[in-house]
Amino acid sequence: MKGQLILLRHGQSLYNQKNLFTGWTDIDLSEQGIQEARSAGKTLSHYRIYPDICFTSWLKRAIHTAQLALEEMEWEQIDIVRSWKLNERHYGAWQQRNKDEIKAEVGETAFFAIRRGFDRSPPALEEGDPRLLQDNSKYREIDPGLLPRRESLEDTAKRVLSYFFEKIAPQLARGKTVMVSAHGNSLRALVMAIEKIDRKEVERLEIPTGLPIVYDFDDMINMTKKTILKKSHP
Repeated sequence: MKGQLILLRHGQSLYNQKNLFTGWTDIDLSEQGIQEARSAGKTLSHYRIYPDICFTSWLKRAIHTAQLALEEMEWEQIDIVRSWKLNERHYGAWQQRNKDEIKAEVGETAFFAIRRGFDRSPPALEEGDPRLLQDNSKYREIDPGLLPRRESLEDTAKRVLSYFFEKIAPQLARGKTVMVSAHGNSLRALVMAIEKIDRKEVERLEIPTGLPIVYDFDDMINMTKKTILKKSHP
């Protein structure tokens, strides 16, 4: 039996609704996001794709998306493993700020290069900033040197892929069906590696919300098939 990977981007968050950069800010789902998560569960049930194990980030919007989808599937008995390494990209000093206001400040070219590019980062959080992760009790057991003050997509990819090969790939190698409920950029980093997308092409890569992406793999963890499951219910 070959491994199968389900990627699920969390539904709309309250910050998405307000057009704010979220990053590692722990914001919950909006009402629309709740419905998107439930819809994903209905879609997976329709296609009879049931995960053996689920991985999420430490952020509640991804955790709750997984929980709601599995509840809708009546498939809540499986283990859910959480890791900060699957968190969203850290947007540094842009976090909690309006995207349109930042675009007006820095210009559309720089804004796009940082937001969608591979190796450009937003400004870092400065010492004493209340948003610093080093002062957040949730991350008190993590080496402070590992906690970012800003990230590019390249930085995000390093931590996401290290976790993928350490924890997720072995499950796929055993023929398991694995669901990953995470974020736009952490999933972009993963898709970039799975599909061997180059850094220029990744600028145009968008991960849909509420539509599970399913990959089939061979015994060597090479992708053999990609399917975006279309919503098939009211």
